[in-house]
Amino acid sequence: ARLYDLDLSEDPGDLDLYLALASRTGGPILEIAAGSGRVALPLAQAGYEVTAVDIDPAMLARAESASGVAGPEVRARLTCVETNLIGLKLPGGAHFRLAILALNSILLLETRDMQQAALEAMARHLEPGGIAVVDVWLPSADELARYDGRIGLEYVREDPESGLLVTKSAAAQHEPATGHIRLTAIYEEGEQGGTPRRWVREDRLRLLNSDELRAMAESAGLDVEVVAGDYELNPVGPHDERAILVARQRGRPALRP
Repeated sequence: ARLYDLDLSEDPGDLDLYLALASRTGGPILEIAAGSGRVALPLAQAGYEVTAVDIDPAMLARAESASGVAGPEVRARLTCVETNLIGLKLPGGAHFRLAILALNSILLLETRDMQQAALEAMARHLEPGGIAVVDVWLPSADELARYDGRIGLEYVREDPESGLLVTKSAAAQHEPATGHIRLTAIYEEGEQGGTPRRWVREDRLRLLNSDELRAMAESAGLDVEVVAGDYELNPVGPHDERAILVARQRGRPALRP
């Protein structure tokens, strides 16, 4: 979990989109696959009630710790739930006005059925008129051709928590027959010239294209507003590297006081 935060120490640029959508919809907000709170915490700091769902207790512990540091009011607005997003049924049912699945998290679900179940979980918890947003990476054909298992250096960074140097190397293997990418990340942490500690993480991503993402949302009962190619929500084009789905739960939103 700590190294995941180090991976994302360079802002991918999506937070302004979620804050803008939150301003449009209001709260409460649901984030599934919320990780260590990179998105959920700024939303709570902005004054929204946020429920963060993740299967990893270490990730959620970091989110809770960070919210405590941010202050008691922020901590009170953030609810962390450790559970699987597949088959998710939270108390209160469909009462969220915004549901978020950020930064490629849907790709970690290895089958189309699991990815469809994630969209259905979001739809199931949205009130009428509520908004679902899903962010997906679209690798180009040239990128996929380079994913042949070779290991490359991604970064050398100092971890602000430990003060130690962290080196990350990674390899990717594209599986054209199945539409998967097998990722292997190797982290080494230590003092300059010292003996490093090493961690290895392996993931298998199931790629999605923009048309499939749209079809999944519609199958989940959502009306698609846009499939965008950037965080400014310009319509996706043939050369875009991302697909950002924004879809609305059917029905008229309830009036709020």
